[in-house]
Amino acid sequence: MTMTAPPRHAAQAQPRAAAPRRRKPLGSGPRTLISEKELNRTRSRVIYWIVLTLTMVGFTIAFVFPLYWMFASAVKSPAEYAQTNPTLIPQTFHPETYSDAWTRLDIAKFFVNTVYYAIGGWLFQIVVDVAAAYALSKLRPMFGKVVLGLMLASLMLPASALLIPAYLTVADLQLLNTPWALWLPAAANAFNIYVLKRFFDQIPNDLLDAAAIDGAGRLRVLWSVVLPLSRPVLAVISIFAIIAMWKDFLWPLLVLQDPESQSLSVALSRLAGTTFVTPTELMAGLAIASIPMIAVFLVFQRQILAGLSAGSIKG
Repeated sequence: MTMTAPPRHAAQAQPRAAAPRRRKPLGSGPRTLISEKELNRTRSRVIYWIVLTLTMVGFTIAFVFPLYWMFASAVKSPAEYAQTNPTLIPQTFHPETYSDAWTRLDIAKFFVNTVYYAIGGWLFQIVVDVAAAYALSKLRPMFGKVVLGLMLASLMLPASALLIPAYLTVADLQLLNTPWALWLPAAANAFNIYVLKRFFDQIPNDLLDAAAIDGAGRLRVLWSVVLPLSRPVLAVISIFAIIAMWKDFLWPLLVLQDPESQSLSVALSRLAGTTFVTPTELMAGLAIASIPMIAVFLVFQRQILAGLSAGSIKG
């Protein structure tokens, strides 16, 4: 007795067992303050957008209004500026106050001084921080984790607590009223070293090993392999270094006591106590001093955000 195979259409007609439905793991969905289910409700969605809009408007006003007040006060007349009830919109308009402040306050000289200090501080920070981060990330020295931990621990200290020791050191080395008093203390920046090290850790060691097999030394590998791959984070570190040197006030006030060598922020603070400078000219000087950093942020804001997330862990 021979058994025949069932017809093909009969085999196809047999129903297949339904695949078991997989449940989404707990916490796999988007993590938000308000769940998707709540946002699908009309009332919850309206409340959410109202709160979000009010929050954004509040933060925008808190950050933008001081800038507006500074630029608007500069074009007022001194009499309007001194009124008991301040005017939100200038009733008088004197744009020539900016040119008067540029000439009378000698802003050009202090502007050049600040640019000189910022460029020098940026160069020293790049050299020192890149070398330290490269050593901690790729050379792996003995007690490297301990050194990195001590660097990060210095971020927990308030900057004001380090002013007296730093000032005594600079005074003992006779570096007062010199650019070295600004450049050397700012050269080793723990935050920059940490950001650079995190980025260098993401560079595969195979690339460095291949360059070493070709005969490249440690410095050659750093210059030809690591630095070209690190342009995004180097751009961020450069922007932060320049902004920090430009806006710093307390430390230059202590170490730059000679009026001829002062930075723009220190010079404006000193001129504010004189009688030949009107309040509107001082506000114009402050506005001029803030323009370069505002322009830097508006031009390089995408690079700042991209560089900050460049060394983050993916996953």
